[in-house]
Amino acid sequence: MEWFPLGRIDEVPLGGGRYVETPAGQIAVLCNEAGELFAVHNRCPHRGGPLSEGFVSGKTVFCPLHNWQIDLESGQALPPDQGCVKTFPLKTEGEEIWLGLPETQS
Repeated sequence: MEWFPLGRIDEVPLGGGRYVETPAGQIAVLCNEAGELFAVHNRCPHRGGPLSEGFVSGKTVFCPLHNWQIDLESGQALPPDQGCVKTFPLKTEGEEIWLGLPETQS
């Protein structure tokens, strides 16, 4: 696993998110009201809505386009909707957030 720096914890609003360009594409970094952080691809499986602009409640993000609900641990859309987004591991060191990406092959 390679760790990619995403910025500081205080750059991610509670109940919302921001996006970061990474080698894996555009990643939404989201924070719920309890301060838990999650990382998913920044495209809703429905119509590609920017999940970083969605509302976060518990372990769910609501897509800002059509209100699809995405489970932030599994990446699965909640019923009755269907679809999935890729999730990524995160770690924090002090106030810094790091994104885990698979190692690239040379």
